[in-house]
Amino acid sequence: MLSPAIQLTDALKSISRNDQIKTYIRQSEELYPLLWKAARRFVTGESKVEAIDVANQLLAKGYAVSVEYIGENTSTVEECEKVKDEFLAVIEGLGGGSSRESISLDLSHIGLTVSKSLAYTNLLELAEKAQESGISIMIGMEESSKTDAILDIYKRVTDQYPNVGVTLQAHLHRSQQDLKELLHFPGRIRLVKGAYQESAGTSFSRSTELNDRYLNMAMQILRAKHPVSIATHDEVVLQELELRYELTSGTYAEYEMLYGIRPERISELKRRGNSCRVYLPYGQEWYLYVCHRIAENPENLYQAVADMIHPFEGEGSLDYE
Repeated sequence: MLSPAIQLTDALKSISRNDQIKTYIRQSEELYPLLWKAARRFVTGESKVEAIDVANQLLAKGYAVSVEYIGENTSTVEECEKVKDEFLAVIEGLGGGSSRESISLDLSHIGLTVSKSLAYTNLLELAEKAQESGISIMIGMEESSKTDAILDIYKRVTDQYPNVGVTLQAHLHRSQQDLKELLHFPGRIRLVKGAYQESAGTSFSRSTELNDRYLNMAMQILRAKHPVSIATHDEVVLQELELRYELTSGTYAEYEMLYGIRPERISELKRRGNSCRVYLPYGQEWYLYVCHRIAENPENLYQAVADMIHPFEGEGSLDYE
C-alpha cells in the first residue's frame, strides 16, 4: 500500500502530463488566475523580460543564474523554431557580462519530439550563440525513454562547445554507469535526484537509499574535480555534503536551487563562501512545472493553497541575500 504522500506525488505527475487538463486550465477564466496565484512564488513570470529582470537582481547579489523558458515535447518544426528563437532572445537579453549566466532547456522543447537531428541542429545554433556571449547552457534530463538520445546529442555538442552541460538523474539505475562516461566530457554535470515518474525496474523511489546514491555520485564528481552543480534542496543531503566536502575549495563546484524554494538556505550557503546558482523558470507552461515542484515535495502543496487564499505579492528575488 503506497503512502498518501507517494500517492499524491504520482497523481500530480500524471496530472501535469495530461494535455486535456492543461488545456482546460489555460482556457478557464476562473481556474487559471487562481492557480497562477499559487505558481507565482515559484515562477519568475510569463515573459522573458520578467525573468531577465529577476536574473539581474540576483546577479547583483552575487548569485549565478540559469533561466529557462518552460516547455517540452514541442510537436512541430515551426513551434520548435519559435522556441529556439525565444532562447536566442534570452541569451541576448542576459548578455553574459558576468560569466555567471546560463540558460536551461529540454531537448524535447527544441526538437527532440520531432526528430533527433532537429534537436541537435537547434542546440548547435544555441551553443554557438551562447559561447559567443559568454553564457553556458544546461540540458535538462527527461523521461528515461529519452536518456540515450539526450546523452548522445550532449556528447556530440559539448566536444565542440564545452559551455554546454547536462543533467543527470540519480534515481535512474543506469545513471552510475552514465556518470563514468560523462566524466570524460568537458561540460558541467547538474546532479538531481529526478522528478520523472518511472517504473521500479528503472529507478529508485525517494528513500534513504536514493540519498546515499546521490551523495556517492556527488562525491565521485567532486573528487574528479569535474564541473558540477549540486542541485538539491534536501537538508539531509546538504548537511552530509558539508561534512564530507568543502565546495568552496574549488571554482568548479556550485550549489543550485529552484527559484522560490528554500531561498534562506541557499543564502546561507552563499554567505559561507560557496558558489550558488538559482534556477529561474518563466513562461505560460508554468502549470507543468509547478505540478512537478509540488510532486517532488508535497509540503509545497500547503504553501500553494495558502498563496491561493493570500496571494504572494512580493518579489521573490528579495528573499535572497
